[in-house]
Amino acid sequence: MYLQNGIDDLLDKLAPLAPSGYFVGLHIRFASPLIMFQTYDPEWTNIYTEKGYALRDPMIAWGFGDDGAIRWSEINVPDTFGIMEQAKDFGLKFGVAVSCGPLNSRTIAGCARDDREFHTDEMLAIETIIKELHQISEPPTDLTHAQKEALRLIADGHRHAAAAAMIGISESALKARLSSARTRLMARTTAEAIQRAKDIKII
Repeated sequence: MYLQNGIDDLLDKLAPLAPSGYFVGLHIRFASPLIMFQTYDPEWTNIYTEKGYALRDPMIAWGFGDDGAIRWSEINVPDTFGIMEQAKDFGLKFGVAVSCGPLNSRTIAGCARDDREFHTDEMLAIETIIKELHQISEPPTDLTHAQKEALRLIADGHRHAAAAAMIGISESALKARLSSARTRLMARTTAEAIQRAKDIKII
């Protein structure tokens, strides 16, 4: 899949710039990213998720109010829950936040390290990668009728053979429609494609 390969290539470039991991939320709509990648310590990710920190994170708040790149230490947003301090216990001692895109389809990312502040040239490299990820992952505004029909049938719980019979095509033709929908939506699985299509309100 060309687009997925492009995303993977950019994430491969991002990884060495974020020794303690990264978070990338692409095209955040209705409070949820269309695509998300994260390599932070899984234990921290679990704590962050369980406590609903995304709604209180100073980095996320900054990302919805500003564009560009900034060191975490320079974010002037109150951290009433001490999230940034807690993150230090998991190697996220120094970080950079990046935000780009319109408010109704915002991309916000964070990259971390545990040894020192990010240099300006590193911040620029990270910002460039995030902006490229945002651009190439722009969600489609629509799918073909055939693609939407195939996704809806599977979303409704029909098996491939039954779904194909319902619209009078072969099972292989149905699978081809699902495959093209996955490609268009940059999804690895049909379930993921269905969720993304629902998220952007095209099925």
